[in-house]
Amino acid sequence: MPKKPGLTHHDHLRLGQVLAGIRDQVLEARVALLGAYPKTGPGARPAQELLVALEALDRAREQMENRVFAEHPEHASTKVYAPLAEHRAQLTVPALPGPRLRVVEP
Repeated sequence: MPKKPGLTHHDHLRLGQVLAGIRDQVLEARVALLGAYPKTGPGARPAQELLVALEALDRAREQMENRVFAEHPEHASTKVYAPLAEHRAQLTVPALPGPRLRVVEP
């Protein structure tokens, strides 16, 4: 079976931006849940699941950082998978929900 080529350095840079941005968004959602729901019991479960997701993202980013150092040592940097905030991908949320959803004001 032929060996797969891995990512180009540019692809690592883009993936690092995306994964770091996703992590920021998941962390923001978790903080919102912790502020809105109990920290223990069944109401805390979604925030706990987001913590699991954050830990998984961190492990994946760490493993990919090791790969970029192995695959592209001449260009590798710890900033590839931990870019500065201004270089991280950002989620864009539409102003209105989808066509089947409606906004219910409290």
